[in-house]
Amino acid sequence: MKNLDQLTSSLHPSPLNRRNFLEQTGKGLVAATLMGSVTSVAGQPIQGPGKQKILPSDLVPVQLKPIDHPSEKPEAPPPTPAPPEKRIGFAIVGLGKLTLNQLLPAFGSCKKCKLVALVSGNRAKAEKVAAQYGVATKNIYNYQNFDEIKNNPEIDVVYIVLPNGMHAEYTIRAAQAGKHVLCEKPMANTSKEAQQMIDACKKADKKLMIAYRIQYEPYNNLAKQWTRDKKFGKVKIIEAVNVQNTGDPNQWRLKKSLSGGGSMPDIGIYCLNTARFLLGEEPDWVFANIYSTPNDPRFKEVEESVMFQLHFPSGTLVNNVTCYGVHDSKRYRAYADNGGWFGLDPAFSYSGLKMEASQIMEEKEYKLNPSMEEKDQFALEMDHMAMCVNDNKQPFTPGEEGLQDMKLIEAVYKSAKEGKPVQLEKITTLDTFRGSKPEKS
Repeated sequence: MKNLDQLTSSLHPSPLNRRNFLEQTGKGLVAATLMGSVTSVAGQPIQGPGKQKILPSDLVPVQLKPIDHPSEKPEAPPPTPAPPEKRIGFAIVGLGKLTLNQLLPAFGSCKKCKLVALVSGNRAKAEKVAAQYGVATKNIYNYQNFDEIKNNPEIDVVYIVLPNGMHAEYTIRAAQAGKHVLCEKPMANTSKEAQQMIDACKKADKKLMIAYRIQYEPYNNLAKQWTRDKKFGKVKIIEAVNVQNTGDPNQWRLKKSLSGGGSMPDIGIYCLNTARFLLGEEPDWVFANIYSTPNDPRFKEVEESVMFQLHFPSGTLVNNVTCYGVHDSKRYRAYADNGGWFGLDPAFSYSGLKMEASQIMEEKEYKLNPSMEEKDQFALEMDHMAMCVNDNKQPFTPGEEGLQDMKLIEAVYKSAKEGKPVQLEKITTLDTFRGSKPEKS
């Protein structure tokens, strides 16, 4: 049995108008045929005029003298951003709620990337946003002239923040334009589309990363460390919940052609992907049930509630709940065999994450609430993508990671339809679909 010092030793010391939008962007969502691509020059990423590679010497921190007593929690060092002229240039595709509320403000915390271009079907909105964030008007594009980004050397990475059903088309077009791609999750509507995205980026010799921000966030990484290190013993059970009460029945998330499904691909994917992330394993079977409230106009095309279990080769069983029709809750808890449990509540929110743990030691139960400096999750993931482009590395959450989730989501739907468990491909390696580890945040 571990004592309290051992238990704590691993802590770090340190509204877009969618109706108009969809009318303007056309009916065909996926460009299935690859028409040829703009590849990199001499095998190197296309970069802006005079842009040089970020070197370690560009990221030397300013040293400050500590002012607190050594017994206090040490402060994090000052940020070490790269010079603006060396940062990787990002174009954001889609100016909806996530972009305006989270992504654009996150650039203020980024160290290795910068905002250089916007893509929107609403020119007036784009010009207003461009003025707010210092984007040149010449770097505003729409969905018809999107392919002209190939002529803009300031753009290195395209971040796609569109309805799920449009991810494949714009990933393929971005790759053909010679740009690296960071794409929101879920990766696509189907595993077939996800594979097309991977193939297009490989053909163009461009990187493809899926925006799994949880895998870059410090608290979730600590939970992963505790799981892998068996800090509380072997984790045998994980329960995960991600539910919310969705409103407007006319929003794109409730249209199957645009979303691919309801609560499962939109928010249930957090439960699915986090379990895989914590354990490093891939499940060998899934069993699911789906239910939607009859006559609720929100769920004419997509599902309301999904309960699904995942079994992993090590014996760990994961129970997941996701729903579009109940009060918001986002949490998970991992139960181990040595008298302890740990998890996050909230776990999947954009900010305000809180960690909790409990263990029996010397006939007493000790509760822990680890506290770490909060990091902007979107800045962390964008900086990781910038680092991968700069250093020519495979992203930690590449297209293959997104493809695996799409395959598992399809298995969830199949199990619910057939009313029985679905056996999955047997995979025995750890972190099979992940690339280069992100820098310590």
